[in-house]
Amino acid sequence: MATQKLYAGAKLRETRQRLGLTQKDFAGKLGVSLPYLNQMENNNRPLSTTVVLALAQEFGFDVTELSTGDAERMVSDMREALADPVFGDDPPPLADLRLTASNAPALARAFLELHSAYRQTHERLASLDEALGRADARSQSSPWDEVRDFFHYCDNYIDAVDHAAESFAEAGGRQGISEVAAARLVALGIKVVEADTAKLRHYDRDAGVLTLSSRAAPESRRFQLLLQLALMTQDQLLEATLDFARFQSEAARSIAKIGLANYFAGAALMPYGRFLAAAQEVRHDLEILANRFGASIEQVCHRLSTLQRPGAKGIPFFFVRVDQAGTITKRHSATRLQFARFGGACPLWNVHRAFETPGRFLRQLAETPDGVRYISLARDVSKPGGSFGAPVRRFAISLGCEVKHAGDLVYADDLDVSHARAFEPIGISCRICERADCHQRSVPPLERRLQVTPDERGVLPYRVG
Repeated sequence: MATQKLYAGAKLRETRQRLGLTQKDFAGKLGVSLPYLNQMENNNRPLSTTVVLALAQEFGFDVTELSTGDAERMVSDMREALADPVFGDDPPPLADLRLTASNAPALARAFLELHSAYRQTHERLASLDEALGRADARSQSSPWDEVRDFFHYCDNYIDAVDHAAESFAEAGGRQGISEVAAARLVALGIKVVEADTAKLRHYDRDAGVLTLSSRAAPESRRFQLLLQLALMTQDQLLEATLDFARFQSEAARSIAKIGLANYFAGAALMPYGRFLAAAQEVRHDLEILANRFGASIEQVCHRLSTLQRPGAKGIPFFFVRVDQAGTITKRHSATRLQFARFGGACPLWNVHRAFETPGRFLRQLAETPDGVRYISLARDVSKPGGSFGAPVRRFAISLGCEVKHAGDLVYADDLDVSHARAFEPIGISCRICERADCHQRSVPPLERRLQVTPDERGVLPYRVG
């Protein structure tokens, strides 16, 4: 197999700027000439072995980060955005998108923000009568989407918050995390009680009482306890992280703060070092991990997708949650597989079949159009309302990784990962999927020519050229 050249100019430039070095000083420390460094930063030359080694030895840089980052996410997001009919039927070639993502990431982000704002405006115009009567109608991007993209481009890993949560959890010693959290809140003058209420969590600031719902599952109550603790004790850390994010609206900042508190709760419930070691020990058996850490299956899957600490990374997983309509409600991928930003996922993916087999894990070997193969695990998750007549929220979750990590997963033990025919073809979105013969295709691919023959009809009323 030919050795792949490493072009990481944007990452190299970001590293130099973070260190506060000029190109001349940085080139001297890397042992290369100034013109050569300039060419590498502009992706005119690949990074040499000498430079990679110097980054590791001189600055302690985790060189695995050079081959990861935002580029693949940006390419996937731009392809989906350009599939919008507003751009016509002649989108830029994939090579141009890759050059933009690697050479001009700020421009790529600006384009994605512009398209997101366009979509928001278009949706509001579609319901103009309603929008005109609302005082809060705006033309900016949805705060929810803005926060989702923040976590997406942070690789779903917030280092400072993760370390703070781990330090808190480990300081409790042999005590259970719930007892440690409750004791900390009591020390702050807050009384923790359980009550038969529909609200999962309610904090009465005037009375200093935190009420958790006795209807909720134990792992949910534990998580909500830790979430409230984060809001009460980690405010300075959360606010500093929010300042760094520079959200466009107070609504987005408020949503992100709850998201960061959720992150702290998950990281405290499943501290990074212990959780990573346990995951490797039991070969990522989700049920064992859930029992060992007092968490739900969904919480374990989400936590596995965040194990991206520099120098101590876990398996790069993707994690996604969909509702019964197929709409993606949570998404993250540390793999090359990136999910659609809008709409649903590929109907050939096993996550949709999880609703048909409640309480069971479904396994799938899948291959994307770019030839990358994955192992995917899917299961339904139901969230009862806790009383008769209360609505049950039903979702399906999926966790997966590239098949090269199959040996580290207990779920791959009896699967024939060496046989090409064992892998089912899946895609990302029909508009950008290149498969010509997919029987589940809903709309034609944007980047391919169509051939329509009135004298014949196959699975589709056209052929993809």
